[in-house]
Amino acid sequence: MKRYHLTTFGCQMNEHDSERMKGMLESLGYAEVHARDEADVILFNTCSIRERADSRFVAHLGEAKRLKREDPERIVGVGGCWAQSVKDGVFRQFPFVDVAFGPGQVHKLGEFLTSDSITAQGFFEFEGFTGHLPAHRERPFQAWIQISVGCNCVCSYCIVPSTRGREVSRPPGELFDEIRRLASDGVREVTLLGQNVNSYGRELRGAEACSFAELLTRIDEIEGIDRIRYTSPHPKDMREDVIRAHAELPSLCEHIHLPLQSGSSRVLKAMRRTYTRERYLERVSSIRELVPDCALTTDVIVGFPGESEDDFAATLEVVEEVGFDGAFTFIFSARRGTEAADLPDTLAHEAKVERMQRLVEVIQRRAAERSQRFVGRALEVLVEGPSRTDPARMRGRSRHNKVVNFDGVAAPGELVEVEISGASSQTLSGSERLLARAVD
Repeated sequence: MKRYHLTTFGCQMNEHDSERMKGMLESLGYAEVHARDEADVILFNTCSIRERADSRFVAHLGEAKRLKREDPERIVGVGGCWAQSVKDGVFRQFPFVDVAFGPGQVHKLGEFLTSDSITAQGFFEFEGFTGHLPAHRERPFQAWIQISVGCNCVCSYCIVPSTRGREVSRPPGELFDEIRRLASDGVREVTLLGQNVNSYGRELRGAEACSFAELLTRIDEIEGIDRIRYTSPHPKDMREDVIRAHAELPSLCEHIHLPLQSGSSRVLKAMRRTYTRERYLERVSSIRELVPDCALTTDVIVGFPGESEDDFAATLEVVEEVGFDGAFTFIFSARRGTEAADLPDTLAHEAKVERMQRLVEVIQRRAAERSQRFVGRALEVLVEGPSRTDPARMRGRSRHNKVVNFDGVAAPGELVEVEISGASSQTLSGSERLLARAVD
């Protein structure tokens, strides 16, 4: 039996695509190994959203080059957004690579491995969904669901439209069929994925017409699905029908990831985010009014070209006012081919780091304050496995997407009630109180 090793970089969509790569490879008779030097096929699913992701990938590729030199029969493959962004340049830069493919061409990997080709090949057209491929899921009770690919936004800093193409929605009937199959297979939590999930269905017509709120409602009706999550929405498209769905649909979790990027309207305009600080805060106000207990998380970019101290202060003000339950924070990273890459960047790296430190302090302080609302409450937790910090305890997630470490005897995949006794900015802790439902 041939063996493969796959390294994944980047976002949840890449994790989804990697599960499909694994499923496809295993359907072809390959077995996964956890050591790269044991593999006949070494694969990388790459990210190009920030320079750091590029650098990490290139460092790993150096080991693949050495292993390829030791055994020339080994196949080295590079997929994902970085491969799409450089296309055939991957072979010029790394001539030992055998196959390269973009996010829309994952299925071509299987064709390459079953062909008689002895020359390097690249596949970079935008076609189809990886959601059609078989999957090897990390956990049997959770699943990623690709509801759309691509993005029609033109954010000045973002490379995604050029690496994943224009937005295309999967037909709703196809999605419902997939989720029903997953539910019958024991999946109880699904996470819907798209570059901008809440613009889902804009191009669907006739019998297939379906808005994102309608999609959520139909999925909520599928027996066996206890939890629905999604990522990522765009603030400009976060409408009241979706917010109300969080209040009305039993399986839709009380968590919304709403990327801010900047609290300065001037910087948001330069980013081409198409909303202002005021409009963003209106969305937050609507969420807090209709779903008071909803957890809000966000993304923030520090040091965008031209960001002044006043602009950064505006970001701190929004973060302070909203009180996010968590945030992903990034120092601006210029991406090839984007409008922002050509903007003058006059802020020293040291100043960006200092701003990042101030931002993280506010985010963590407010997140810790927000977490205190859970102390003394019993939360439903989906058990994922042993705690990463103490194997004698269990780890899971609440419906608010908070990590919960707790004392108990529950098994992965079970839903349990946990009495929360402690809270930090990132995690909750407590003790199992009552099994709510067991896995069949």
